Amino acid sequence: MATPKDLAGLDLTIYSAGWCPDCRRLESWMQREGLHFPVVDIESEEGAAERLERETGKRAIPFALVNGRTWVRGYHKELPTRFDPSLFVQEVLEAAAK
Repeated sequence: MATPKDLAGLDLTIYSAGWCPDCRRLESWMQREGLHFPVVDIESEEGAAERLERETGKRAIPFALVNGRTWVRGYHKELPTRFDPSLFVQEVLEAAAK
């Protein structure tokens, strides 16, 4: 079974915003797990929000960009907790294997 430690060493960038509760949830989890990846604030980095929407077709955040080419959502709106760490790890690892 995959663990958060399996994400270490991956090329992962988190697209986020300070006002977003789902973003804070993902970033808090990463911090607790000792995972450190670049975070792009879509509010302050020029063109970031547009890129996210253009490439994902969504205006939702957070999203993780894996290997500079595959987007993985950092939220699970269908779940009461809105975030499942195991599901996130699984989705990122699947994207990294592409």
